Amino acid sequence: MNTPLAYLNGKLLPFADAALPLHDAGFVSGATVVDNARTFRHTLFRWPDHLARFRRDCAACYVPLEATDEQLTAAAEELVAHNAKLLPPGGELQLVTFATPGPLGFYLGDSANGPPTLGMVTYPLPFARYRRFFTDGVALGVVGFQPAVPGAVVSPRTKHRSRMVWHVAEQTAKHADQSSGLVPILTDSPGGNLTETAFANFFAVIDRVVVTPTADTVLDGISRRVTVELCQSLGLPLRECPVPVEHTPRMTEAVLAGTGFCIAGARSLNLVRFDWPGPVFRRLLAAWSDLVGVDVEKQFTA
Repeated sequence: MNTPLAYLNGKLLPFADAALPLHDAGFVSGATVVDNARTFRHTLFRWPDHLARFRRDCAACYVPLEATDEQLTAAAEELVAHNAKLLPPGGELQLVTFATPGPLGFYLGDSANGPPTLGMVTYPLPFARYRRFFTDGVALGVVGFQPAVPGAVVSPRTKHRSRMVWHVAEQTAKHADQSSGLVPILTDSPGGNLTETAFANFFAVIDRVVVTPTADTVLDGISRRVTVELCQSLGLPLRECPVPVEHTPRMTEAVLAGTGFCIAGARSLNLVRFDWPGPVFRRLLAAWSDLVGVDVEKQFTA
């Protein structure tokens, strides 16, 4: 079959045929737990970590996940194997796994809800989207705040599909500066601590120490975990702590860690210029490339 496949509720089917009913809780309530993984050489990277986080977040959000890890892994691998054959040379995939409580019966006058929805889709990794991160560096700008409180009803660590905050943040950034491709980053309160971007965790270098927001205040990113591990293996001093936006002038570097691009260096934050590409970023980029067996920068700039 020369068409992409998707996985929905236990079946592989053509991507174009995959659909959710309009009364699914994922649509009408935004109640969707999600995961986003990528491949290297058409093999999923850190899939066990992604799968464990997905299952944890489903449990925390009361979204039933009836499939076993073995079933989910088999479906993911079959989907990737098929869809990777449709890629151009050098192409890679991103795999999105999602789960919702399922259809809400009262929309149809029924008393019963469900069954739960479980799906997987892939899309070609958008190298062009991230190319400027490696050719120009990332321009970051604080566009607002979103409280990030440990113990909140929905933990900041949870990966879910409710993206209205990021939609508004990205539109705000576009209206503020339509020329530079400003990437919005949020704080946890007005003028407070830096947290994260829509697609990446944040690291900075202050006084030769790599600092990153504490784990219970930001998304539990798998690429964040890898970057922390690489800092430790490289002997880079690392501290997880609040990162006040007022400390921006003290930063010599800033780095983003995200699934699609692995690691990227920031050239500025709120117009404060950084050392880009800085030495810490270069060491982390080389370590990422060694880890995955691919020249990460070349993937995006070739």
